[in-house]
Amino acid sequence: MATILDADSYAFQDLLTPVEQEAALRLRAFMETEVAPIADDYWERAEFPHHLIPGIVETGVIGTAWPESARFPNSAVFRGWAALELARVDASFATFVGVTSGLAMGAIGVGGSPDQRAEWLPPMGKGTVIGAFGLTEPLSGSDASRGLRTTATRRGDTWVLNGEKRWIGNATFADVTVIWAKDTADEQVKGFLVRKDAPGFTATKIERKQSLRGVQNADIVLTDVEVPETDRLQHIDSFRDVAKVLRLTRAGVAWEAVGVAVGAYEAALKYAKEREQFGRPIASFQLVQQKLADSLADITASIGMCVRVSQMEDEGTQRDEHTAMAKSFCTTRMREVVGRCREVLGGNGIQLDHGVARFFADAEAVYSYEGTRDMNTLIVGRAITGLQAFA
Repeated sequence: MATILDADSYAFQDLLTPVEQEAALRLRAFMETEVAPIADDYWERAEFPHHLIPGIVETGVIGTAWPESARFPNSAVFRGWAALELARVDASFATFVGVTSGLAMGAIGVGGSPDQRAEWLPPMGKGTVIGAFGLTEPLSGSDASRGLRTTATRRGDTWVLNGEKRWIGNATFADVTVIWAKDTADEQVKGFLVRKDAPGFTATKIERKQSLRGVQNADIVLTDVEVPETDRLQHIDSFRDVAKVLRLTRAGVAWEAVGVAVGAYEAALKYAKEREQFGRPIASFQLVQQKLADSLADITASIGMCVRVSQMEDEGTQRDEHTAMAKSFCTTRMREVVGRCREVLGGNGIQLDHGVARFFADAEAVYSYEGTRDMNTLIVGRAITGLQAFA
């Protein structure tokens, strides 16, 4: 049995199978020994540690959702727990894994034909092919279901793509980017596998970020990019199909938010036990203990929600409002936890050396991506009332 995290006060990890617990422990060891020592330096330089990709692949957490790439039987709860373990150490590294293993492989797993799945999923699971996911645009974010401006025009057995994408993680170095574009013939959204060397495809790194600095987000420009029909995702016919992918990955972001909260909580707890004021550790003061106790309660409630929404995925009962509620709730609780933990550290809370500052900054990006709190709240509201409140 893997060692239970201090922040897992209700021992939710015991719900994992013995094989899954071994994999979780293997992942935790990799993150603590390989990623943790360099995470702050890479974050500060806004660089990504490419040399760690083979190591994370060896833990077996890439492509776990698909039979073509999974290395061992696993549940949605394990996949969520893996996201927690990743983000507990470095949310930037967790986002890299989430983009290639969740979004990119998820798009192929959900929307690809059997031949496409067989071509792409195994090498992506081995880390020899890195994926990106191009949905968001400079002028289209929350309204992506209606407002995509990137177009795809069919000319015989070739599609011609034109448009722009923004905030696309991994895109500066990905081997393939799933580009979502509106078919000019039927106005429906379709998915295309665009290879990095495609003429007319450019990806430029976004600079001056203050959150998830290790993630290599890019602005993408597509100028008459030609994609063969064989690289169009064959089972994507509208945005409803895109939403199937987002439903799966949105739950993963909820788990990632819990991981960010856990990382900040662990750092604050360690600091509070070591830092002395008025002749004793600040952990002995009532107000500090209240911050820690409230944070642990928020983490525990969030894990419980994430466990259930992942169980519903395995049961086949998960709906959009379930993942939307989890993402909205867990990211809100995360924001509160990292804020309290920064307060525990006082002025030292804004310096990387003391363990909380990076989580505090990264929480802002996790709070926003995969649907803002407002948009996810409206998804839940629609399910409650039966009435559409979107503009």
